[in-house]
Amino acid sequence: MGLFSFTQEIAIDLGTANTIIISNGKIVVDEPSVVALDRRTDKLLAIGEKARQMHGKTHENIKTIRPLRDGVIADFYAAEQMIRGMIKMINNKNRLFAPSLRIVICIPSGSTEVELRAVRDSAEHAGGRDVYMIYEPMAAAVGIGLDVEAPEGNMIVDIGGGTTEIAVISLGGIVSNKSIRIAGDDLTADIIDYMSRQHNMKVGERTAELIKINVGSAMVNLPNPPEDYVVYGPNRMTALPMEIPVSYQEIAHCLDKSVSKIETAILSALEQTPPELYADIVRNGIYLAGGGALLKGLDQRLTDKINIPFHIAEDPLHAVAKGTGVALKNINKFNFLIR
Repeated sequence: MGLFSFTQEIAIDLGTANTIIISNGKIVVDEPSVVALDRRTDKLLAIGEKARQMHGKTHENIKTIRPLRDGVIADFYAAEQMIRGMIKMINNKNRLFAPSLRIVICIPSGSTEVELRAVRDSAEHAGGRDVYMIYEPMAAAVGIGLDVEAPEGNMIVDIGGGTTEIAVISLGGIVSNKSIRIAGDDLTADIIDYMSRQHNMKVGERTAELIKINVGSAMVNLPNPPEDYVVYGPNRMTALPMEIPVSYQEIAHCLDKSVSKIETAILSALEQTPPELYADIVRNGIYLAGGGALLKGLDQRLTDKINIPFHIAEDPLHAVAKGTGVALKNINKFNFLIR
């Protein structure tokens, strides 16, 4: 990788919540997908964790943007600045000139042509010369270590920040898939709404996210329940400070609707699955990946509801990124990569 290496290969998992970059088989960047821009000049002030700390705490000259909404690029300029800034974070200090980049980037399986084009353009503007794309559920399956090219059915449910991707994979292709825009962000929005309705308390996105991480649950009865999480915030009517302990049972009730929608989508993907593959799936179980897989009790609830065992991937947050990294090493071998 000296001064004169001409091509640098990187794999990018461009997520609604987090963006992960892999180079040389190692995760080199793992940052929240947030950018902070100067309102007057549109100059980039911060990306990733630094920008996330500013989120919800800015004055009128700074705006923080999450460039991706529902797994899709919503703000083209901000997305390009973010990709470019994150690529810069990788060892570009000892170079005389920037190398040309070969990028594998992953996209939601329900993406339209226009959305694909937006991702490709963003990557090219950020310096990518060869840009390949891989569907997220495919990347997750590769990252979990499944043999995607075998003639047997595997089912992946990837619950990210903006989309939940459900796909049945066989012979290196996606046989049936369902992409719904109910995922981590919607669970966070449910919590904000619930705190406001039930406790008359205003909470921001970051606090709701913390509630979800600490006491978020998909079941009302967990075998080893977490302790109540204490939330501080202003009363909606009087603006006086409040302190409220939130239990996991409350949050389980409040997330119930959204989790049911994910259940319905999984059932609908199973309905479209050919019977031979269905038998494989019942035998192998269904794999959960993405940050949403960490919701307490989710695997148990889905197993009870659908009667097929659900397994949480080893490192659900990084499964997609790892799979994208594997695809990068096998660009010539994997025929499911999109040029």
